[in-house]
Amino acid sequence: MKSEDRATERTCIVTREALPPEALVRFVLSPDGEVVPDLRRRLPGRGVWVTATAEKVALAERKHLFARGFGEAVRVEPGLAGRVGDLLRQGAVAALSLARKAGTAVSGFAKVEAALQKGSVVALIHAAGTDGDSAGKLDGAGRRRQPGMPVIGFYTGEELDLAFGRPNVVHAALLAGPASDNVLARLRYIARYLGGDGGAGSPLIEPDTEPNEASAEP
Repeated sequence: MKSEDRATERTCIVTREALPPEALVRFVLSPDGEVVPDLRRRLPGRGVWVTATAEKVALAERKHLFARGFGEAVRVEPGLAGRVGDLLRQGAVAALSLARKAGTAVSGFAKVEAALQKGSVVALIHAAGTDGDSAGKLDGAGRRRQPGMPVIGFYTGEELDLAFGRPNVVHAALLAGPASDNVLARLRYIARYLGGDGGAGSPLIEPDTEPNEASAEP
């Protein structure tokens, strides 16, 4: 590993392993001494780092490792790992909304089907819990176009409605482009944080692709 790569690594307070910032969650102290997540890694002040999994964040809370990491008494509201997950989920919804505004996310069965016929789809999205003929038809068309195409079942119907600014969104698709890459990177990050299922079935089915969040900000 190059020396400059080592210089950017941070040490997890749970495992003591040095990792790149993208594989960790940064925490800082609020003015009143509460431990808060800094997912964008931009807040001022000293930070401590935890491997980006809910298990490791919960372990840091349970073993009172934040006080040791900051070198002072701190306050940790119970359920920190869950709050980090909620923030990551909000970021994934916002990223999908940005992809829609950038023109690289479309919704509705007809629009998704048309995009598949054009060959511009890089991932399919169905509201969590969706099954039936419509989802199966789109998935089959996607697999014929691109074997192994990611199928995302992470977002609830309410979250898809919010991201696309209209009601009753069930099916959507990501088209090629940087905004869509950002959505996929966030979902991979969340899948690892939550242990693979994203809290809503499988958030990202992409068996042969290694995740890379280098361009994503949780």
